Parts: sequence; structure tokens; C-alpha cells
Amino acid sequence: MSFRVGIGYDSHRLISGRRLVIGGVEIPFEKGLEGHSDADVLLHAVIDAMFGSAGLQDIGTAFPDTDDAYKDIDSTHLLSRAFEMIQENGFGIVNVDAVVIAEAPRLAPYIESMRANIAKLLSLERGRVNVKAKTNEGMGLIGSGMGIAAMAVVLLEEVQ
Repeated sequence: MSFRVGIGYDSHRLISGRRLVIGGVEIPFEKGLEGHSDADVLLHAVIDAMFGSAGLQDIGTAFPDTDDAYKDIDSTHLLSRAFEMIQENGFGIVNVDAVVIAEAPRLAPYIESMRANIAKLLSLERGRVNVKAKTNEGMGLIGSGMGIAAMAVVLLEEVQ
């Protein structure tokens, strides 16, 4: 059996007038993430990690922001399609480990819902999905509250 690992990263600026969605969970906050889709940084990082492990191109190539079909799309749909693409290429997911970096809002109350969403969408046991939340300790653009970022690592196994 062959294993492959990939890493994903995403970041978006916080703006007024948008809802905040992270890990498929809507979080009450006065700002949301700017982007062509719902700008779910966590799911976007997971998708890129999946694509990287499978040797596929990135999320922007698979779901371009120049395509109106993806305008304001719920990123859970993108994750589901990305999972299908991984399976079509002969891979299964072993586990997902991710971190969201945000100064605010406090994400701890939403972590278990994020884990459950990702696990369900990827047909994994919840114990195979880990999500952590960290601050940037006031440093940089994220630390100043101007944006949110996420990183993810995905381990795939070849199932062909």
C-alpha cells in the first residue's frame, strides 16, 4: 500500500457585509471572509492538501474564481467534489489535520462542529479529522484582525 501526504493553505481578508463560514459552520461575527465563493478558509486548505497529496492541481484551477458557477458557492460542495476527484484518481483519505489562525472570533465553541462536518463530507470517522484554532498573538495582518488563515495536512492511501 502506498501513502501520500499533502499540505494546503488558504487565507482571506475579513470584510463587513459577509457571513463568516469556517469548516462549513456559520459563526456569528460582525465580519465575514472576502472571496468568490463563501471563502471558507478551512475547507479550502483541506481541498488543496487533498489535491496536493494526489498530485492534482490546486483549488483555483479546479474551481476557478473566473467561473460564475462558483460565485458564493457553499464550500462544502467544493469539498465533496474534491473528494470525488480524489477517489476517481484511486485514493482514499486516511486522516486530516488542520489549524485555523484567527485573532477573533473565538473558534473553540465551533471546533467539534467543524470536525463533524469535514468527517461526514469525507466519509471518515470523526477521530480521523482534527481541527485546531490558534491566534497569531497580535502579529501581522491576521494578528491585527484583518484576516483569517488555515493550514491543513491530508494523508492519502492508494486504493487501486
